[in-house]
Amino acid sequence: MEDCVRIVQEHYDSDVQKEWDRLEKHPFEFTITTRMMDRYIKPGDRILDIGGGPGRYSIYYAKKGCDVTLIDLSSENVKFALEKSKEMNVDIKAISGDAREVNKFIKGEFDHIFVMGPMYHLLDEKDRIKALNEAITLLKKSGLIFVSFIIMFAGMIFGMKSAPEMLLLENEQIFIDSVLKGKSYGGDAFTKAFFIDQKNIIPFMDKFHLEKKHLFGQEGILSPCEVNILNQPQEVIDKWIEVAEQLCERDELLSYSEHAMYIGQKI
Repeated sequence: MEDCVRIVQEHYDSDVQKEWDRLEKHPFEFTITTRMMDRYIKPGDRILDIGGGPGRYSIYYAKKGCDVTLIDLSSENVKFALEKSKEMNVDIKAISGDAREVNKFIKGEFDHIFVMGPMYHLLDEKDRIKALNEAITLLKKSGLIFVSFIIMFAGMIFGMKSAPEMLLLENEQIFIDSVLKGKSYGGDAFTKAFFIDQKNIIPFMDKFHLEKKHLFGQEGILSPCEVNILNQPQEVIDKWIEVAEQLCERDELLSYSEHAMYIGQKI
């Protein structure tokens, strides 16, 4: 597992700008996700952003007047987040650390905790459980946790949009076989990554002392046709986002998204 952690760390250390730019190139994820989160997060709230990368969500909520602490495995992501927040005239705290050991670095209680990275890269379930248990101990009673997953079908959406030849590649057959068999997959991808079969998200999250508030597709229904929609006039884009937000919690449409978020309240 430590080799896996090192590989993931090196992946993100190597090109921080790419990860920062990702949510600009694929804006539906950020737009729909923040619309859902904004229902609950208000100015002055304390937020812990675990695995927050270069700080897109941290900076967004710092701008809204929240007290934000970011922790990320990648020291380069942390450095970038601090520099970017200073450039944008907002204040965040940011440190480098492992999501499985967050209590070593962070003290106190938080109103909201984001776990929007660790579930992508911890391949063993026991490590995913440990990371979430660590997070939940720092969440105040009745506080909210926002947990993101990469859905299994994300790989197929990527293939259809950007690499249709992937179905013929030998090194993709393990992943494709997992899709066909309705299983989750953990292993080689854009780096070491875990893709969850969507039917397994709720049973996994039921292991924790949380009350489910939402499970939604972070891109809504828009991911497969993202490029076409983004090439439309702004009023067309806005209407598609509005409709996608209204549909994003439909279980039968979850596989149209590449990422899913579970919002739970600590019991």
